[in-house]
Amino acid sequence: MTIRLYDTSARRIRDFTPLVPGCVSIYLCGATVQAAPHIGHIRSGLNFDIMRRWFAYRGYEVTFVRNVTDIDDKILAKSAEQQRPWWAIGYENERAFTYGYDVLGCLPPTYEPRATGHVPEMIEMMRGLIERGHAYAADGNVYFDVRSFPGYLELSNQELENLRQPEGEGETGKRDPRDFAMWKAAKPGEPSWETPWGRGRPGWHLECSAMAHKYLGERFDIHGGGIDLIFPHHENEIAQAKGYGDDFAAYWVHNAWVTMSGEKMSKSLGNSVLVSEMVKRWRPIVLRYYLGSPHYRSTIEYSEHALREAESAFARIEGFVQRVVEKCGPVEPAEQVPPAFAEAMDDDLSVPQALAVVHTTVRQGNSALTADDKETAVARLAELRAMLGVLGLDPLDAHWSGEDRGEDLHGVVDSLVRLVLEQRQAARARKDFATADAIRDQLQQSGLVIEDTPEGPRWSLGAH
Repeated sequence: MTIRLYDTSARRIRDFTPLVPGCVSIYLCGATVQAAPHIGHIRSGLNFDIMRRWFAYRGYEVTFVRNVTDIDDKILAKSAEQQRPWWAIGYENERAFTYGYDVLGCLPPTYEPRATGHVPEMIEMMRGLIERGHAYAADGNVYFDVRSFPGYLELSNQELENLRQPEGEGETGKRDPRDFAMWKAAKPGEPSWETPWGRGRPGWHLECSAMAHKYLGERFDIHGGGIDLIFPHHENEIAQAKGYGDDFAAYWVHNAWVTMSGEKMSKSLGNSVLVSEMVKRWRPIVLRYYLGSPHYRSTIEYSEHALREAESAFARIEGFVQRVVEKCGPVEPAEQVPPAFAEAMDDDLSVPQALAVVHTTVRQGNSALTADDKETAVARLAELRAMLGVLGLDPLDAHWSGEDRGEDLHGVVDSLVRLVLEQRQAARARKDFATADAIRDQLQQSGLVIEDTPEGPRWSLGAH
């Protein structure tokens, strides 16, 4: 059993060998909280949630760090635009990100540090970089000297001579226009912290190098994020961390974008689809299926049609689960997933191939139900629950059933809907089809799908 991952730095799929046997350390670049998250932001968290779950299934102890960037140029621009405190905007949107991760079933990180809580660690790293000749102070700013680090741009495979890095506002005193700011001198009205080089605030890149060092040490297994972060963010993180003396990440894993009309989904383009709005129209578990089904390195082109297809595909899975439970009672997940599923997940987290095994299992289970072979149907459901659990998509899991909130909402709704369905059946028995149809239509308008089966009517939730 060997997990293989595509390593951006090596530009190939590599066998995963942990630095510490039996343990995996992951640092994921998380939210920059200038605005509420769209589904492109949450896709990254979801992809790495699946990675984390697979490592845990394979028996690894996982330490998962996902940071929050709660101070940067964009947040301060929003503060000026909205005439609100920068920290109020940051905290409001941090909560929106947390909601987005939670509602789509992502496990909470082991640690979730904020940039503003780690200024002492940043100061210590800058001091070390200046002492080693990799950084310098000028006009209250602290810059990284990119020419001092021979490995600069190896991750993004660029040439320094071709690099154009425009100066930011107030970034004065650079020795080379391509040097990047680790610390920005204080400006009137902006938040600032005291340092040996004057008051100021963090640059974007320094926070992650400092926080990865604090929580994961001088070296760790996997650094993750979206492909848009390869340059400049991850490139600059490497320069800072290795210039400071850390080995830093052994593997670099990047997820692709969610696009609309071929363009990256982003706040600035105005084409974002907010998670808070999406979950009003689509069940969160369906949204997770939609975002998690493609390979993490494949671009998702957003469309309503694709979401409807995902809803239909997941409905087939859910329908089988529901029918087996109705006929045979509760079924616990199997201890092992099928070998073909494990092979797919070991191969660079190939979820599309893993889902092919899921749907094959559903078809086999449905055939067993048709043949009244309950033993086989139960066996297939046990395998299915094991696979869906790895993907965070088990509809019987407490997160989706509501039991983790201390209330079985599904059971309450089920009792009420069955009472109404009994009234519909009574109307049909007395040939009052107008009333029966009216009851069905009213239930459908409430977001329920009613299916008449030989065992009686069955209900399920449709799209919101």
